[in-house]
Amino acid sequence: MDTMRDRFAPVVSRLLDEDPRVAVVLAEIGLAGFEEARHRHPDRVINVGIREQLLVGAGAGLALTGLRPVVHTFASFLVERPFEQVKLDLGHQDVGAVLVSASASFDWPSGGHTHMSPGDIALLDTLDGWTVHVPGHPDEAETLLRHAVAAGDDKVYVRLSVQSNAEAHPVDGARFRTVREGRAGVVVAVGPMLDAVLAATEGLDVTVLYGTTVRPFDSASLRRATESAGTDVVLVEPYLAGTSTAVANDALADLPHRVLGLGVGRRELRRYGQIEEHVVAHGLDAGSLRERIGRFLGATATRVSA
Repeated sequence: MDTMRDRFAPVVSRLLDEDPRVAVVLAEIGLAGFEEARHRHPDRVINVGIREQLLVGAGAGLALTGLRPVVHTFASFLVERPFEQVKLDLGHQDVGAVLVSASASFDWPSGGHTHMSPGDIALLDTLDGWTVHVPGHPDEAETLLRHAVAAGDDKVYVRLSVQSNAEAHPVDGARFRTVREGRAGVVVAVGPMLDAVLAATEGLDVTVLYGTTVRPFDSASLRRATESAGTDVVLVEPYLAGTSTAVANDALADLPHRVLGLGVGRRELRRYGQIEEHVVAHGLDAGSLRERIGRFLGATATRVSA
């Protein structure tokens, strides 16, 4: 199966052909995927070299001229390194762009900590007005990329990962999807975490919501789920643990509730290892999730067999 990033260049190349407003800005990374599009649209496929601050600044400049820039590199070079440009060139100037990242939290362990970015969405949460998509399958990535580019002049972040669920689900760029219903708690699985969450909660009497658009946070779907499943909520996110606990708490502010945020830990893992080893080390494998979710929800979550 191809990866989300494998879909990125073909989808955006077609959008370049379809929409004269679309432009692509790169910083060397990903350039090979746009060679043909670059020949067809030399004025709208721009490579700035290894200059990440300029990458975002150039995207903002294109937006000021009325274009819809798609800006792409690894997450650590797209959100963290040029954060001042994201804050000022896009935010302060109130112009939109589609930031598309790769190499998510620890997708390339051998690249070391410089190429990891578990805190990208938490950092964007300090800014106003961002839409954030976290697809869990290449098909969903294609749909959400098209949503992002078509979103007028909005500021949109699309977080691509090599980690993927086995099957795609219908996504609409807005709402959480109910995948399983129960009565003893709500578990929100974000993007590539869905398969692990479904395995971890097998036999537990819980509702599982699937989120691929996490900002704005779908408070309405969470509240509806708690009406039948109760107000114990577990968030399982493929980035920094606790990133969405504040927005989940706000969604339930008028109700007695508990929220547990699971995700990538703050402690830096200093050995390269493999992706699967990082998943286990952060407690995001199905076995660890089952133990942590079960301990939080308690005995009432255990589904009684007929």
